[in-house]
Amino acid sequence: MKDYFYTISKGGEGFYKEKGSKFIGLAFRVKDEEEVKEKLEEVKKQYHDGRHHCYAYFLSEDKLRANDDGEPNHSAGDPILGQIKSKNLTEVLIVVVRYFGGTKLGVPGLINAYKTAAFEALEASKLIEVTIEEIYDIKYGYEITNEVMRLISEFEADIKNQEFTETCTATLGIKQSLKGKFEEEAKKIEGLIY
Repeated sequence: MKDYFYTISKGGEGFYKEKGSKFIGLAFRVKDEEEVKEKLEEVKKQYHDGRHHCYAYFLSEDKLRANDDGEPNHSAGDPILGQIKSKNLTEVLIVVVRYFGGTKLGVPGLINAYKTAAFEALEASKLIEVTIEEIYDIKYGYEITNEVMRLISEFEADIKNQEFTETCTATLGIKQSLKGKFEEEAKKIEGLIY
């Protein structure tokens, strides 16, 4: 089980031109299919005069899609998806808008154009590594603070929030691969509620 994935923090824009046709590649970070729909709508509004709005997204191994939007089968969406996969990215949507220039490019030409526009969009994006965490809300009394802090340190927990009132509380992010071991160790601390 991996504790991280790669994605983009800031989307980029790419451009490719061949035989009068222009291809504008736009990369976005998206968390779910609802956000994919929203971004597609935004792009279609902004580039309403584009002939094709081909796209691909990869959210997870079972949530991915490639769409040719009227171009010949597998000539647009698949090359775009191929660029996302080649960089091992997750939670990414790329839309490539084509403005037709009057000359047909043929399937090999289209594959190259969509692939290049997607590649350029990713090159202009900022890539980041995201840690996959399990979130725990814990409660404990002051008397066991030292034991709790040792646990937090041992598991390199990401402290999201912490309060010391009558009862101490904290929200922790624990790497997903350490979930079972963390829960095992947490049970050993009497008075710790999670």
